[in-house]
Amino acid sequence: MSSTVGKVIKCKAAVAWEAGKPLVIEEVEVAPPQKKEVRLKILFTSLCHTDLYFWEAKAQDSVFPRILGHEAAGIVESVGEGVTELAPGDHVLPVFTGECKECAHCKSEESNMCSLLRINTDRGVMINDGKTRFSIKGKPVYHFVGTSTFSEYTVVHVGCVAKINPLAPLDKVCVLSCGISTGLGATLNVAKPTKGSSVAIFGLGAVGLGAAEGARLAGASRVIGVDLNPSRFEEAKKFGVTEFVNPKDHKKPVQEVIAEMTDGGVDRSVECTGNVSAMISAFECVHDGWGVAVLVGVPHKDAEFKTHPMNLLNERTLKGTFFGNYKPRSDLPSVVEMYMNKELEVEKFITHEVPFHEINKAFELMQKGEGLRCVIRM
Repeated sequence: MSSTVGKVIKCKAAVAWEAGKPLVIEEVEVAPPQKKEVRLKILFTSLCHTDLYFWEAKAQDSVFPRILGHEAAGIVESVGEGVTELAPGDHVLPVFTGECKECAHCKSEESNMCSLLRINTDRGVMINDGKTRFSIKGKPVYHFVGTSTFSEYTVVHVGCVAKINPLAPLDKVCVLSCGISTGLGATLNVAKPTKGSSVAIFGLGAVGLGAAEGARLAGASRVIGVDLNPSRFEEAKKFGVTEFVNPKDHKKPVQEVIAEMTDGGVDRSVECTGNVSAMISAFECVHDGWGVAVLVGVPHKDAEFKTHPMNLLNERTLKGTFFGNYKPRSDLPSVVEMYMNKELEVEKFITHEVPFHEINKAFELMQKGEGLRCVIRM
């Protein structure tokens, strides 16, 4: 790789030219990393709902042309000025949020919401100089959440790169850099169910099944999956889900159904849909006195959470989490080790695989709601 250090690299990238239109494989130029940046060779990437959301331009100020992608694994090709913690050849996971290690959030043991590098979906440039590292025929192509992994090479801030065990298979652990870790950490780090406890999981997509996997690892005895799609129930059994509730099958609110099933409510709940009524149900279905509900899903910008204050006064706890409370650089390597130690089962999350030139097939699968994670081989 050393022959490319300090030079512009020409490589293939899947470019989103406009909202909702198929990505186009283009030759792009990737500039060398600047101060506190690293250039990565991406080997495997996977598609997450956030990519789909911004590709469809459901967000207000979507920027185009853009290179999407943020769940991935690769190898460091070169490092910019001031980078001491990574070297060419290191195996890494790029992450959509970061850890500068210097701000109040990074110094706090309780927070992972780095002031400098927390997710910014609107910014299409690097924070060092406000410019892009991608171009086509001299014209800028914009970045996405600081990662842009739908490119054979990408440039990322050093604080958004987790160095991992070089023996970890990158085609598997690439899926740990976003959704699955978000769900897993919501359960293990925030809800913290005890052995033998009951847990309700709202939403059985990849994030929700990551949360269910966390409940399985914690030794929960009852894991109740809540979803409007009954076809997800069979698959969810592999992730430790023991019972299923489809709110459409009941006349009463689902929180009442769960309270009846569990003699007053579950010990913990994790909400992974972003639907505000599901959030309220997830909170109101936990047991008074000790129940803890954790919100993971991102709601509509105008959504309002409403519940009676007595639900809190009766000693129920409501918590929110961002990226499962994992600090990207400090904590993600240990999630990879959970997989290496055969505790965390990653393979069952990977339902499809496509070569890079068929990346649009991954978008089609997700739009149809088929499968959990599609790994894209670069």
